[in-house]
Amino acid sequence: MEKVEMGKIEMQKEKKNFFGKFLSAIEKAGNKLPDPVVLFMILGGIVIVLSAIISSTGVSVVHPSTQETITVVNLMSKEGFRKILSEVVRNFQGFPALGLVLVVMFGAGVAEKSGLMEMAMRNSVAKVPSKLVTAVILLAGILANAAGDAGNIVLPPLAAVIFLAVGRHPLAGIFAAYAGVTGGFAANFMINMSDIIAASFTIPAAQVINPIYNNTPAMNYYFIIASTLLILAAGVFVTEKIVEPRLGKYEGEHQETASTTLSDVQKKGLKLAGISALVLIAIVLGLSLGNDPFMADAESGSVLAFKSPLMQGIVPLITLLFFVPGVVYGKVTGVIKNHRDVVSMMSKSVGEMGGYILLAFMASQFLAFFNWSNMGILTSVKGAEFLRNAGITGGGLIIGFILITCLLNLLIGSASAKWAIMAPIFIPMFMLLGYDPALTQMAFRIGDSITNTITPLSPYFPIVIAFAKKYDKDAGMGTIMANMTPYTIVFGIVWTILLLVFMFLNLPLGPGGGIFYIQ
Repeated sequence: MEKVEMGKIEMQKEKKNFFGKFLSAIEKAGNKLPDPVVLFMILGGIVIVLSAIISSTGVSVVHPSTQETITVVNLMSKEGFRKILSEVVRNFQGFPALGLVLVVMFGAGVAEKSGLMEMAMRNSVAKVPSKLVTAVILLAGILANAAGDAGNIVLPPLAAVIFLAVGRHPLAGIFAAYAGVTGGFAANFMINMSDIIAASFTIPAAQVINPIYNNTPAMNYYFIIASTLLILAAGVFVTEKIVEPRLGKYEGEHQETASTTLSDVQKKGLKLAGISALVLIAIVLGLSLGNDPFMADAESGSVLAFKSPLMQGIVPLITLLFFVPGVVYGKVTGVIKNHRDVVSMMSKSVGEMGGYILLAFMASQFLAFFNWSNMGILTSVKGAEFLRNAGITGGGLIIGFILITCLLNLLIGSASAKWAIMAPIFIPMFMLLGYDPALTQMAFRIGDSITNTITPLSPYFPIVIAFAKKYDKDAGMGTIMANMTPYTIVFGIVWTILLLVFMFLNLPLGPGGGIFYIQ
C-alpha cells in the first residue's frame, strides 16, 4: 500500500511539474511579447514592408461586391509615405472605438468614483440565502463586467467572506467570483463597454466587403442574455460539483478580508440610485411604446431598426444609466457635494484611460495602413477561397475560430488589442463564406472570455493569488490554475454548443445581428 501511495504521490508531482512547466512556458512567451502599444507599431511597420513585397508580385483578387480587380498598394513608396504622414491625425480622429468608450466612461466613471459600483456589488451578496450563495456570487461577477475593474477587485474577497460565513470554503468563493467576472466577460443582461468596443472594430472591418454595412453594439444582445443564464448554471455546477468537493472542508483560521455591512446612508443611497435607474428605464420604455413612438425608426416604425433613435442612441443611454444613479448615490452619501465633484470624477475616469487612448492611436494607424494597402481584402478573399476549397465551413469553422482565439488570449490579454488585429482579417473572410459579422464577433468574444480564467498574464491574476493566500498560505499560481481550469473547459463546451444551436436554428444574435450574411 505504501508503494502504491508513494507511486501516486510521484505521479502527482510529475503532473504538477509538467503543468507548472506548461504554465511557465505560457507566462514566459507572453512576457516576451511587447506591450500592445509597441505591438501595433511593429505590426504597422510589417504591413508597410509586406505591402512593398506583395505588390511587386502582382497578385490580385476580384472584390466580391464591386467586381473590381484589387491589387496590393505599395505603402513603402513616395506616395505611400506622403499618405501616411498626412493622414495620421485623421486616422486617430476617425477611430470609432475611441469616442464610444470615452462617452460611456463619462457616466461609468461617476458611478465608480462615487462608490455606487462597489456598494451595489456588496449589497447584492450581503444577505443571500445559503442555498443561493454560489448563484448570486456568479451572477454578480458576470454582471460586474459592466462596472469595469471593480468586479475583479471587490467581488473575490467579498465572496470569500460570504462563503466562510455560511460554513463553506472561502477559496471556492474566490474562484466562483473570479470565474464569473473573467470567464463570463462576454455575457450580461445589458449592453456594456465590451459590446461597444467589439462593435467598433467589427463594423469598419465589415465595410471592407460591404461599404454600406452598418450595425450597433446591440448586435449580440439576445445571445449575451442567453449566455448569462447558461454561464450562471454552468458556473454553479462547476463550483459545487467539481471545485468545492476538491477543496474539501476549510480548516484554516477565520480571517475577515472585507466588510459586507452597509451603513444606513449607503443603503439609502443605493435605494434612491436604484429608483433613479428604474425611472430612466421607464422613460426609455415609455418613449418606445405606442403608435409612432419617439424611439422608433421613422421609415420602418421599429424601435429595433438600425436607424432608430434607440439603437443609434444606445451609447448615450448607457452613459446616462451609469451617470444619473452615480450622481444620486454620491449626493446622498455626501461623496458628491457639488457639480465640481461630478466634473472631477468624470475627468479622473477619462484620465485613467490614458493607456487606452495611446493604444487607440497606434491601433488606428495600423488599421489605416492595413486598409490602404488592400492586404485585408486580399487576405480575406484568398483565405475564404482556401477554407471553401478545403471544406472548412459551418460549425467546424466556428469551433476552430473559437479555439484560435482561446490560445491567442493566453498570450495577449487585451481583448481590444486582439480584436483590432483579428477583425480586419476574419470578419471579411467569414462574410465571404456567408457568415454575418455578428456571428464572427460573438465567436471571438466566447474564445476571448473562457481562457480569461486561466491566463497568468491577466493583470488580476496576481491579485487573486494574494486573495487566496489569506486563506491558504501555500496557494500559488498552480492552485489558481488547477481550480479555474474546470470553469474554462465547461464554459467553453456549453458556450460553444449554445452558439451552434443559434446557428442551426438560424436564431438572431441581437437586433441586426443574424447568422448568415447574404451578399
